[in-house]
Amino acid sequence: MTTETNLPTLASLEYVAYIDDVGELPEQFQGQIGVYAIFNQEKILQFVGYSRDVYLSLKQHLVRQPDECYWVKVQTIERPNRTLLENIENAWISENGSVGLASAENKEKWINPINSLALMTDEEKTNYQNPLIDDLVKMKLIKNVARRVEAEILEVLKIRGLKTQIRFNPKLKEEGLLDLK
Repeated sequence: MTTETNLPTLASLEYVAYIDDVGELPEQFQGQIGVYAIFNQEKILQFVGYSRDVYLSLKQHLVRQPDECYWVKVQTIERPNRTLLENIENAWISENGSVGLASAENKEKWINPINSLALMTDEEKTNYQNPLIDDLVKMKLIKNVARRVEAEILEVLKIRGLKTQIRFNPKLKEEGLLDLK
């Protein structure tokens, strides 16, 4: 068990494959409270966060940043303790000299739902901005953009060998947002 005086260094933890050899996420972290560090394919630190369910958070991050999630290091704790979790998170960021990881812009792309409107093609933007279409047509267009982006993400994950089921929240698609259900 981790205590305030016994903060683990990130370097002391083992890398765990984000997607294992049978295409699953690391299920040993399901329901676990902890701090985690996500690394890209070259094992360069990309994000540090904490969660009440590390597994679910890892799943969300994989969908939001599929090209950056190849390795993870995790430190679990027994009981929720925000101060301890934040201290470990900050210590890991400092240990790696990765000040950019703590920036609001970096955190936003990892923790917020995907805004598919920002990923519209030029044709989709032109159609959306057409003054002759009504709100219902705009909503359908937004939903179709979200479906296209969702299909692109699922294709990337399929190529990566992911077998874990991914389900997006259908209600958010009407707003152009993608987040797991």
